[in-house]
Amino acid sequence: MRVAADTGLLSGVPFRESPNCDDRPPGTQIDLIVVHGISLPPGQFGGEWIDRLFTNDLDCSAHPYFAGLADLRVSSHLLIRRDGSVVQYVPFGRRAWHAGPSRFDGRECCNDFSVGIELEGADDTPYDSRQYASLVEVVGALRQAYPAITTGRIVGHSDVAPGRKTDPGPAFDWERLRASLRAP
Repeated sequence: MRVAADTGLLSGVPFRESPNCDDRPPGTQIDLIVVHGISLPPGQFGGEWIDRLFTNDLDCSAHPYFAGLADLRVSSHLLIRRDGSVVQYVPFGRRAWHAGPSRFDGRECCNDFSVGIELEGADDTPYDSRQYASLVEVVGALRQAYPAITTGRIVGHSDVAPGRKTDPGPAFDWERLRASLRAP
């Protein structure tokens, strides 16, 4: 797996283009990964709802929870499903709309300089081992393409938007991820 420098796409991964993105500020260096957790409806996995949310094709009458998402315009660079499969929505050179109002290391607007990775999951549900394996592979490819992303610059949504966001939640095993990133 690698990032194509000319397209900003991850090799071997399906691309479903999201309109919910724009240009990064000129001269911005990508140096942060923000890990998220998402399930639609909350606590339910599988299906097409996340794809539809990120592509503005969500039928808000399909589930009562979706009514509150009618005007939401969000995206992520990547989604890692429960089975470990990866889908890309926004090229890495563009700004995905994933972190919202956020701050890291004294800098506001984390969307400007970060890559957003959604894991299909919920705060209190353990993530699947296949998701960790895919996340480690993706992070390796991103770190090769963007060397300013160090292990300490891989954080949760809750870290950049404390009090507003809780994902990926206490069920996400940060030590497992960090240990896997240190492994040869």
